[in-house]
Amino acid sequence: MVQVSIDALIDVAISGNKVVSFPTDTVPALATRPDQAELIFQTKQRSQDKPLILMGATPEALWPYVKGTVEELLIWQQIAQHYWPGALTLVLPASEKVSPGMNPIDPSTIGIRVPNCAIAQHILSRTGPMATTSANLSGQPPLLTLAEINTQFPDVVTLFSSECDATLTASTIPSTVAKWQGNSWKILRQGAINLSSKNGD
Repeated sequence: MVQVSIDALIDVAISGNKVVSFPTDTVPALATRPDQAELIFQTKQRSQDKPLILMGATPEALWPYVKGTVEELLIWQQIAQHYWPGALTLVLPASEKVSPGMNPIDPSTIGIRVPNCAIAQHILSRTGPMATTSANLSGQPPLLTLAEINTQFPDVVTLFSSECDATLTASTIPSTVAKWQGNSWKILRQGAINLSSKNGD
C-alpha cells in the first residue's frame, strides 16, 4: 500500500514509472503518463482491444490530441462546452501527438474527457493529460473506495484518505462514451449523460 500527499502523487505521475489512482466525478481512476500506458494494461490485466481514456484538466489541454476539419472541431468544442467538465467521453480521430499505447489495436482514435472533480482537475493541471481507466481488474466491477484500491492494487500510488475521502461521493455510473462517425455521434456506452445522436443540440 502506497499512500502519499497530493504533491507526491503528482511527482510520481510525472516521473512516469508507476500507476497512480485518484478520484474523479465517476469511479476512481487508474492513471499514468500516456507514454507509459502499457503499465495500466499490465496492472489491470486488460486486453489490448480496450483503449484507455485521455483525461485532461481543461478542453484546451486535450484538443491537440485530436484532429478534424474546422467544422468538426467546432462541433466537438460545442459539445465540450455544453457537457464538460462532466461524465462524457468523446472518441475522436487521434492526432500524431497521441501515444500509440493508449489504443494499441486502433491508434487512429482517442477517447478524451474532462472530469467534473476538483481534485482530479488539480492533479491533471499539473501533470498534463493522463492515460486513465477505472480502478479494477479487467472484467470486474469498478472499485469505489481507497481501501478496495489499496487491497487489490498494493503497488498503485493513492492519496492519503485525509486528502480525498470527501471527494469520494462521486457517481458510480461510468461516463457516457460517444464516438464521432463523420457527421454524427454513435453511443458506445450509455452512462451518466444523455447525448443527442445529432450534433449535440
